[in-house]
Amino acid sequence: MTLAADSVSLTDGAPTIGDIASIARRGAQIFVSSDVEAKINAARAVVERYLAADRPVYGLTTGLGAGVDTRLATDDLVAFQLRVPQARAVGVGPALPRETVRAMMAARVAGMAAGGSGVSLPVFAGLVATLNAGFHPVVPSLGSIGAADLAPLSHMARALLGDGEAEVGGMVMPAREALSKAGLAPLPIGPKDGHVLVVANSLSVGKACLCLEDIERLFHWSLAAVALNFEAFRANASALDDRALAARPAFGQRDAAAGLRELLSGSSLLAEGAARRLQDPLSYRCAPQVWGAFLHAIGEARAATEIELSGSGDNPVVLADEGLILSNGNFDMTAFVLAWERLGQAMAHCAAATAYRTMKIMSAGMSELPRFLTPLGQSRTGFATVQKTVSALEAEIRHLAIPVSLTPIPVADGVEDQASMAPSVLAKIEAMIERLRYLVAIELVASSQAVELRGVTGELGDGTLRAYRSVRDLVTPLEEDRAQGADFQRLSDFIAHTALQAAP
Repeated sequence: MTLAADSVSLTDGAPTIGDIASIARRGAQIFVSSDVEAKINAARAVVERYLAADRPVYGLTTGLGAGVDTRLATDDLVAFQLRVPQARAVGVGPALPRETVRAMMAARVAGMAAGGSGVSLPVFAGLVATLNAGFHPVVPSLGSIGAADLAPLSHMARALLGDGEAEVGGMVMPAREALSKAGLAPLPIGPKDGHVLVVANSLSVGKACLCLEDIERLFHWSLAAVALNFEAFRANASALDDRALAARPAFGQRDAAAGLRELLSGSSLLAEGAARRLQDPLSYRCAPQVWGAFLHAIGEARAATEIELSGSGDNPVVLADEGLILSNGNFDMTAFVLAWERLGQAMAHCAAATAYRTMKIMSAGMSELPRFLTPLGQSRTGFATVQKTVSALEAEIRHLAIPVSLTPIPVADGVEDQASMAPSVLAKIEAMIERLRYLVAIELVASSQAVELRGVTGELGDGTLRAYRSVRDLVTPLEEDRAQGADFQRLSDFIAHTALQAAP
């Protein structure tokens, strides 16, 4: 897989998480190599041989779900594939955002390119063409339990067949009209193709790719917020000493501390006697441990997502080299969702620590700065009521960290009695990222105010100075009371789309 600014080339290698995000968010075009086409044709040849021999194959010559015991008539094979997405387009709720739909479509392209789906080449090429043309099915956001994202993919497939609605050029219209406007034709569905389009976890995997891009950027900003608060609070940097951390090297903590030391490089805080206390509150002293766990959890979620992108979760899976089609449970997402649930809980720990430090930097008794960081005295409110926003955001993140992935009620007449709730897990993560981003923005703004009140802006570290300047480019110091919500929103939006500037 190679990636230019405006293209992604599908070769023998799997697409990266960045590739999916680039297709979804930056309109990168997909180019398919002859090697991938050959792989798809080889798997399709196995499907054709099974079909010619009239062998029982789930979703090819039999019904689906509880209908697995029903053999399909020869003259019903294609009509059945056309019915598959229609019968499963049962989603409800608000439509998914365009970038999420594109990520879902791109993830399904990746799954087909892995070679195990048995899709026909014209249908695969047609799905690629719709993405490249900017054709986006209208897909409801609710209805999948994560035992394949049947409902959302069925709404996608239905639009590709000319039914339902789709968006092209920013306008929503009937899908058939949208296909015509984009210069496309309905997909030429053959045996197995309808099932292939819907039998994957592409919504969950696509969302995961977008969340990883967001959360990895947010991690660096959150670490900068920790470091800037350290500067303002005059925290004891011995908590970041690698010798202490090496004595019990818990997951990620040495890397997190190294990142904090890099941000603080050149700071007066690192000088002997700069700290105000021998030991600080745990939200400061344990920052390497908490952010190390966060970093480790991000790595686990990334690894789980990469497995999904590079493999075939199709059931049945076509093994072209062996000429076999095998029923399986590779669509089960238990390992994937456990990694993401762990990441959500790690985020909740970081959110709590961020909230606690933000409260403490505003407390005159804890920080030895003016109460609520106002330079004009206690006739002004300063940051006092910001604490309510901090408390609300942290509480919501903590609630969202509660697991949702435990098995839902059985469906399909009890045949499908195990599911991961993967889309719901990723929806929680999206909401947590948004709220944690606000918390980080608030900590950055409060810490910037605090380093000014402390009089140490000329003594900041290389990284904390860059973070401070980023804040002050967008948010002016708080003197007279003003509405601060817009300040936090502006900085949060900046964090969402901007990487923390690296050292020159």
